[in-house]
Amino acid sequence: MFKRLPGDEARNLVSTTPDTAIVFRPAVVQTPAIITIVIFAWRCLAGLFRLALVHPVAVSSVAVLVALWRLVGWLPVVVMLAVVASGLAGWLTVDRVSFARCVAWRLLAFWRRIWVYRRHWQPVMIVSGLGRHLKGRDYLPRLVRVECDSWADRVTVRMLSGQAVKDWADRTEHLAHGFGSASCRVAVQRAGRLTLTFPRRDPLAVPIPAVPVPETATVGPVEIGTQEDGAPYRLKVHGTHVLIAGATGAGKGSFLWSTIRGLLPAVRAGLVEIWALDPKRMELSFGRALFGPRYASTPAECADLLEAAVKVMQERADRFAGHQRSHMPTTEDPFVLVVVDEVAFLTAYQSDKGLRQRITSALATLTTQGRAVGVGVMAALQDPRKEVMNIRNLFPDKIALRLDESEQVDMVLGDGARDWGALADQISPDYTRGAGIGYVRLETNPAPVRVRAAYVSDSDIRAMSRAFARGGV
Repeated sequence: MFKRLPGDEARNLVSTTPDTAIVFRPAVVQTPAIITIVIFAWRCLAGLFRLALVHPVAVSSVAVLVALWRLVGWLPVVVMLAVVASGLAGWLTVDRVSFARCVAWRLLAFWRRIWVYRRHWQPVMIVSGLGRHLKGRDYLPRLVRVECDSWADRVTVRMLSGQAVKDWADRTEHLAHGFGSASCRVAVQRAGRLTLTFPRRDPLAVPIPAVPVPETATVGPVEIGTQEDGAPYRLKVHGTHVLIAGATGAGKGSFLWSTIRGLLPAVRAGLVEIWALDPKRMELSFGRALFGPRYASTPAECADLLEAAVKVMQERADRFAGHQRSHMPTTEDPFVLVVVDEVAFLTAYQSDKGLRQRITSALATLTTQGRAVGVGVMAALQDPRKEVMNIRNLFPDKIALRLDESEQVDMVLGDGARDWGALADQISPDYTRGAGIGYVRLETNPAPVRVRAAYVSDSDIRAMSRAFARGGV
């Protein structure tokens, strides 16, 4: 039996049987109402102060209007607002671009910061595991800034101390769905700060017509299409090698033909030579007149053409040794671009072992030694597996079009590319919506860039052949 205890002591003792140990339950300490009110008021003041720091123009505008209303009444305030609205309408009519940059996108960013990101910040951070709830307190990454443009929101975030970029890259799907976006991409701004990109719409959903042939001959980056932000995309081909991987119908031909189209003036000027290998005979053969004798379709012809490119490379290396370390295109030493459509047919699926070894050896030699002397390789393939293309890591720049499996994204672009937002396995298989869309990962920039290559139609290729065929006018 237990001794009866008076008052609160009896309520803090629990015993179910004589053999059960006594458990002491401390009394719950309730926070006085005045402390709760003070904490709430302090948080409101801190929030207002933070709002004034982040959006000084908006806060000061509201404060001025309230002050004028209190001093002179509501009528002058209404007149002032009408004048401001008329001025903004005139600005919009005269220069829509600057109005959007200075006014519209700023207002949209202010609204989305409050209604989308600030409103859902705590639950998304906690549920995704990027925030921590410890001892009744939430420790959250800080929402620093929200910027908007015509197609996406860019959210600047300060990570918690001890977090890594991979923690965020592994949770891009959580973030995208949590904030109502189709995808999310992570980029490092500086130590401790990230930029999260949330698209609001897809500016690449509509096919792009062929880019006009340049008026000037250049071997620099070739304009082949459009980036996701609407800016023209220029692909570097001189001084590098490019690997393009994508499933059937993904639009590899758009990248090949857009590149060739952009180099045609330089070809006519004698600064570029395009050597074409077309084992399928269904893609590059359509513009065969553009390549002249430097076109090969059978495996034996492809092996001979690749070995000829190796000889050009080695001859230049002998002449350049001790005199120059990089190549400048001239009519005597033009830039040679070796374009290979469906390279796996020549390397992995070639039944003739001797030809397969010759082709693989020549490609490996070109991709390891060619770019310094002005010989580049642009190769396209469907299957990116290592056993199919065992020299894929010799290509500094890679492009992933629509792929069948998520694992193939990292096979093509390198480890971690999909975590950084290269969702090539989610590109639409519909030819109109998805063909020509891909993610580019360059040697100089590991962050993948989403682009769409322009569609070069059959009639465009015919017109190119008539105008730029060897000996054409």
